[in-house]
Amino acid sequence: MKALVAMSGGVDSSVAAALMLEQGHDVVGVTLKQWQGADGSMPTSGCCTVADAEDARRVAAQLDVPYYVLDHVADFRERVVEPFGAAYVAGRTPNPCIDCNRRVRFRTLLERTEALGCDFLVTGHYARVKNEGGSYKLLKGKDPSKDQSYVLHMLGQAELSQVRLPIGEFTKPEVRAEAERLGLRTAAKPDSQDICFVKDDYRSFLRENFSDVAQPGQLVDTGGKVLGEHEGTVDFTIGQRKGLGVALGEPRYVVDIQPSTATVVIGKKADLEALGCTLEEVSFVSGGVPPQGTEVDVKIRYRSAPVPAVVSSIPTGVELMFRDPQLAVAPGQAAVMYAGDEVVGGGTIATVVKGDRVTE
Repeated sequence: MKALVAMSGGVDSSVAAALMLEQGHDVVGVTLKQWQGADGSMPTSGCCTVADAEDARRVAAQLDVPYYVLDHVADFRERVVEPFGAAYVAGRTPNPCIDCNRRVRFRTLLERTEALGCDFLVTGHYARVKNEGGSYKLLKGKDPSKDQSYVLHMLGQAELSQVRLPIGEFTKPEVRAEAERLGLRTAAKPDSQDICFVKDDYRSFLRENFSDVAQPGQLVDTGGKVLGEHEGTVDFTIGQRKGLGVALGEPRYVVDIQPSTATVVIGKKADLEALGCTLEEVSFVSGGVPPQGTEVDVKIRYRSAPVPAVVSSIPTGVELMFRDPQLAVAPGQAAVMYAGDEVVGGGTIATVVKGDRVTE
């Protein structure tokens, strides 16, 4: 069979490509060019850099497989970068990697899989796909410290039936050991931690590209008392404690951002408590909505531990009610539902449910 392998230039996708060859598949490697500077150049730092593309090309040459760079800069700007800026203007905290997977990466790669006559798509994500009699499940990766199922929660049956994730069966040390065994040039390459289109500080990027985020405004307490002024809501996220620009003598946090007036609300830790949240852009891996009252474990941030919650359908999407109040639930982030290691589904946090807990 023929595999299209998404090659980022890192060790994970390099090993994925090599493993496909070892399993007897024909391999075609591709890299998506998603961002470039004003002069048309690719980034030189972060991920998805010109050096990464060169590493991918060299690994493909080492493996003796065809390799292509696909230009999707305009699509990426429209579907990921512009919404990234708009989210911050709206007082949200977006996850551009999830938006990329949802709106650009997998759609583009699966279209290219078909166009190149390939049978399936392979990526280097730390997650697993399990086929149970034609019903596909998305599972956490073997390495809990590297698990990326959170950023793949939008994949449904149509996508999972065409995707293979071989790296999900390994821990990171095992992947590097495989790369050493295979003699791959990326075996010792460090992992990238940055947003692909932001060189260093995302705040600077936003100020340079989205003027609305730099509107000055007031810092107020939960009663509306003015505590000070700020130079832009972009400098704040829900739950932030440091860098508030005011000294109050005891710990205070950002508990709300009101973009219409450029107001940042400062409060106590207890003011961050949320009973639940509503989700938009919701998808479920099985394709079906769980019954009302289904209990799940939910992650409200990429690196947060799953917490128990109850799922309910509402006209605008889904509501999750936590078994215990959670801190710093930020609109714009993803909430991903699990049943053990299995991804149930997820969506973007739209609103936060606060107030007194209703007893049954």
